[in-house]
Amino acid sequence: MSVRRQLVATDRAALMLQLVPYLIGKGEVSLAEAADEFDVTPEQMRSMVEKLTVIGLPGDRGYWQMANDLFDIDWDLLDERDLIVITNSVGLERAPKLTAREAAALLAGLQLARSIPGVGDTALYAGLLAKLARGASGIPAEVILATEPVDAVRDLVSDALRRGVAVSFTYKAPDAAPTTRTVDPVKVHIASGQWYLQGWCHLREAMRTFHLDRVSDLELTGIPSTHAGEQAPDWFDTDAGDVVARIRFPEDVAPLLGDYLDRATLETAGGVTVATMRVADELSLRRLAARRGGLVEVLEPAPARRAVAEWAEAGLAQYR
Repeated sequence: MSVRRQLVATDRAALMLQLVPYLIGKGEVSLAEAADEFDVTPEQMRSMVEKLTVIGLPGDRGYWQMANDLFDIDWDLLDERDLIVITNSVGLERAPKLTAREAAALLAGLQLARSIPGVGDTALYAGLLAKLARGASGIPAEVILATEPVDAVRDLVSDALRRGVAVSFTYKAPDAAPTTRTVDPVKVHIASGQWYLQGWCHLREAMRTFHLDRVSDLELTGIPSTHAGEQAPDWFDTDAGDVVARIRFPEDVAPLLGDYLDRATLETAGGVTVATMRVADELSLRRLAARRGGLVEVLEPAPARRAVAEWAEAGLAQYR
């Protein structure tokens, strides 16, 4: 016969925290089985179970107000058959209700996620919708997301991902002549309100990021996609794209820029640092400039400098 350990107050507290979810998950369990699971004697287990009936939700004045505020057990089963069954779990299984506006906001997010190629799944989406409906305190407002010019592009890319083929399109980068690209798509995602395609560019023979607003004449090809499993580049990866950016900031600000400078070339003189890096898209530099409010200046390329200035001006206009 094995000797069970003596329980001190801290042991009992820890066991009680584990006991409730264990008993609820079991539904019905014998005193001996529960005691063995928690490495205590049947007498110690009975004592802990009995103490559950004085634990529950406190009332407004610091003491229990109603019987259903306490845990309860089936005393007959415990006394006559040494079986433990919790009959009142003090609302542990209740989920907090969402307001109608909260549910509508989540619905909008789900619809947006559903539109991302390779992410949206009809069965999963339907299940989440049902759960949202059950979890809302009121009927969520009907949410309709307006179509965007890039919707057709996303649909075609999604089709290419399913078929495992490359896509062909015309791409017009700022201050550059249009080029025809053939790309093995890896993923489409949204960042700062802009949609991007990331994939292996046959022309550049490397991973590239393309702003979908600059994509036109997109078509599916019969070329098998051989790089669909490639790792998509980070925004400030040295191989992220064709855009070479230069930013200037006080030297002591560098630690605050974190990952942005991991693969940049830095030149420091007179307490001022200039960083040169390749970026996926020049518009992404708006986020970098905004994070340090006035301390980071975008020098090149010119379209990025203009985009940051226009974005800041549009923000200031909101206060006028």
